[in-house]
Amino acid sequence: NIFLMLQKFSISNKCCSFELHIHQSMKLLQSPGMLLYSPLSVSYNGKTCILFRARKLAIRYRNHSLVDLTERTFSPDAPVDTKGSFCSKDKAILNLRFGDVEDLRGLSIRLQMSNTFYESAGQNWFTLDNVYIHYNWTYEAMFNATDVYAPSTNSYHCQHVSSLQKYDTLLVPSANTDHAASWHITFTDFQIQAFNVQSSKFAAASDCATFFTPAILMGLITSLILLLVLAYALHMVVHLKHIDRYEEHKTTVYFPRSTEAESTEKNNL
Repeated sequence: NIFLMLQKFSISNKCCSFELHIHQSMKLLQSPGMLLYSPLSVSYNGKTCILFRARKLAIRYRNHSLVDLTERTFSPDAPVDTKGSFCSKDKAILNLRFGDVEDLRGLSIRLQMSNTFYESAGQNWFTLDNVYIHYNWTYEAMFNATDVYAPSTNSYHCQHVSSLQKYDTLLVPSANTDHAASWHITFTDFQIQAFNVQSSKFAAASDCATFFTPAILMGLITSLILLLVLAYALHMVVHLKHIDRYEEHKTTVYFPRSTEAESTEKNNL
């Protein structure tokens, strides 16, 4: 009986531990910044034209505390206002108006995109030209984002689109304003599509994490140069060994002396 009671107690503890683990995991997934919300859908003239999603959207002004705008943007009851967004064949604007957030008044974020045909590629590509932060009703910070691009038939995805150097600085403060340098903005697990939206789902994603990054490309070029130098050195060593072997096995050539030369030597003697 005692053995059965101990066994039941052990099983009960394991079940409780398992349930606690599941509860904590679900709570972690539901915490802000961890839950991947449905894409934000923007319509223009009655047609869906922009899809946008990020696992986390955070901004910081100077040394102030970090402001997380994820739930304000993507949760089902998000208060974000997308009025002012615009779509056409070659231009698109995603306008996210948040209103008053903590110490910031009239906060809004605007993403400006363009769609251009390139003859060399034979297709249209869309580019995220600029990201703007409007605050306190009058101030504006502008970031250049021309490294964010993809074919127009695809969506664009990147793990981080940020103004921070540790995330490759895809958002570069514009030289035309000194306000952008005071801001940090980071989109985590960023995905957007602004042209050729066919449904409420993203098209195939063009990811920013390409194999031939500048660092990898320089490494490959350096490795190729070293291999060429090594191959040339080995070739020279083999060639020198071949010459040495030829000198060792070379036979002495005998030229018979004429009778006149022999008689001349005898007379001299």
